[in-house]
Amino acid sequence: MAASFDSAAMSGFKEYERYDGLGLAELVRRREVAPRELLEAALARIERVDPKIRAVCGLAVEPAQRAIAHGLPEGPFTGVPFLLKDITAAAQGLPMSCGSRFFQGVGGDHDTELVARYRRAGLVIFGRTTTPEMAISPSTEAVVYGAPTRNPWNLAYSAGGSSGGAGAAVAAGIVPLAHGSDGGGSIRIPAGCNGLFGLKPTRARLPAGPDAGEGWGGLLCEHVLTRSVRDSAAALDTTHGADFGAYYAAPAVSRRYLEEIETPPARLRIAYTAKLFTGEPVHPECAAAVASSARLCADLGHELIEAAPSGFDWEEVLRNVVTIMASGTALAVRSRSRELGRAPREDELEPATRGAVRLAEGIRGPDYLLALAGVHAFARVVARFFERHDVLLTPVLAQPTAPLGRWAMSNPDFLDYRLGPNGLKTYVAFTPLANATGQPAMAVPLHWSADGLPIGSHFVGRFGEEATLLKLARQLEQAQPWSDRRPVL
Repeated sequence: MAASFDSAAMSGFKEYERYDGLGLAELVRRREVAPRELLEAALARIERVDPKIRAVCGLAVEPAQRAIAHGLPEGPFTGVPFLLKDITAAAQGLPMSCGSRFFQGVGGDHDTELVARYRRAGLVIFGRTTTPEMAISPSTEAVVYGAPTRNPWNLAYSAGGSSGGAGAAVAAGIVPLAHGSDGGGSIRIPAGCNGLFGLKPTRARLPAGPDAGEGWGGLLCEHVLTRSVRDSAAALDTTHGADFGAYYAAPAVSRRYLEEIETPPARLRIAYTAKLFTGEPVHPECAAAVASSARLCADLGHELIEAAPSGFDWEEVLRNVVTIMASGTALAVRSRSRELGRAPREDELEPATRGAVRLAEGIRGPDYLLALAGVHAFARVVARFFERHDVLLTPVLAQPTAPLGRWAMSNPDFLDYRLGPNGLKTYVAFTPLANATGQPAMAVPLHWSADGLPIGSHFVGRFGEEATLLKLARQLEQAQPWSDRRPVL
């Protein structure tokens, strides 16, 4: 870790874990607690629980303390401790490793626009959370950290990925909200695995600059994982909007999201399915999550229809997504090689990452553009489905949270790792849809398995309509609260 601290000196704020981010900020505004005390409470929590879950991979305590001493901006989260994912979010004084030995030390010389907006919101950035190497796995088991990130609900299981460290840190009470990114489900998967709320916004809703025009051909976006819906809404309020020189922007927003969730949604037409897009059933536990969530939505007055988008070849869609993902991974490795003046050594990239780079080496320019065109065509097919339905409900994952080791990045054949008969397509079977189409989607913690693991419910909304999803999420949260249900570490 980048800094040490004396936990014995930290009597701290004893009720820290009871509050969401907005709740802590309100206490700061009322001067019932100081930002310094909140930071101390977060650090003490790391010392107590992180050796068990290994969710935090770096600390920058002194810069956080200096920011507090100099006076924090007045914003919705003033004084609230906050962790950044160890990829995509460059931050001054807080370098990244991208989950990789080859990338250690990058991105510590500037803030991305999103990080600058986090700071303006008053968040106290003091560390980073773990991610699988290059964010290309749904389980956070990167070799660079020395140990896998464990699920706080059961330490033998994955915390999800690629924002697995963020999910574990929020679930374990280290911070009330944490940054994540999502290129194929990487906010929603760890939210589902850890019993949290996780919203993937509409494509280009949040800024990507100055380091990128878009990530993975538009598949990638960033936001936060939270315990409460209102924290997610408030974070979106303070970060959304195109930055200078943005390649494109999401549809304009007319009203603050935090205001939107004060009223329930109108009666929604919600399609639901517990079958893969190729027709096979999902695991019974995941089907039960969909059934119970559908019943809850019906009880709240919504219209439920068993239906799913059709008229496309899902295997082809996934092949196109893998082409884009592998190409983006290879580009990152090539850029890093140019910075260092050398190629990665054999021990500096994990087998699956090397496999992605090898796959990309055989992809020509026309192949990449053809994959991108295929994704765009798929989005138009799905858009027609959403002319007749307001929301689509599926499981977050097609199987319950995997035990550690199941999706470790030891397979050197990236196509087999992702699309083989026993590959990720059998597990991450729903979330890539919203990345390919650019639509907003969310994981909502409404179900737990018989052995006590969270099973997330996945809701996809129309392009540009985060407000509909957030209003529905708030309604579900009020009808079936989840924030008091915490893992015992």
